[in-house]
Amino acid sequence: MHWPVVCENREGAGAAAGGRRGCGMPPPFRIAVLGAQGVGKTAIVQRFLHDDYSEGPVPATSHARRVHLSAAVLNGHVHDLQITDYPAIPSFPGSSLQEWTDSCCRGVRSAHVYILVYDICCFDSFEYVKTIRQQILETRVVGTGDTPILIVGNKRDLQRGRVIPRRNVSDLVRKNWKCGYVECSAKFNWHVLLLFGEALRSIGCASCKHVHATIRFQRALRNERCALM
Repeated sequence: MHWPVVCENREGAGAAAGGRRGCGMPPPFRIAVLGAQGVGKTAIVQRFLHDDYSEGPVPATSHARRVHLSAAVLNGHVHDLQITDYPAIPSFPGSSLQEWTDSCCRGVRSAHVYILVYDICCFDSFEYVKTIRQQILETRVVGTGDTPILIVGNKRDLQRGRVIPRRNVSDLVRKNWKCGYVECSAKFNWHVLLLFGEALRSIGCASCKHVHATIRFQRALRNERCALM
């Protein structure tokens, strides 16, 4: 399935979003991107927002969380997106106190959807995803319902180095974990739009009960707003 072209990145989107929500604009969808170091989380986000990919060294700010503001049309309604690219956190915070004590974790417990990324060529990165997913389940606030989790296998372009057969991972994730599963390549821009489309569709299904969500991304209407925290 191919999602229609496009993603909107906005400068000054926070103030604008606040004004629109005052006029009946739906609240922003908060997307948390998590994974072990080196799996390509930032590369996926940059590819989605800017259609850009860099193989350069990881910047010194890689230990800070990056908050990006964008937008999407879901079932005919414009939604602001808050995409937070988290560093490799040692564990998922078990309480709000833990969440706000560690600046790298702030906001992670209030996400509407979790995108857990692993490197298909690194077994340890999949074990990290497995652990974080279990911790998310164990620390969910009672009465908040199930926050969707999407498992993403990155670096599909390195298919020959895969350490776990795709079918085995897919069956485990979809049948046992009851999560969505997508494989992508940030380097070659393969299935990057698809994975964000799946993430938003899971939010739409959870919050709006729309089984067949129509999603449209709108790109580059304004410069992106990104904050390092």
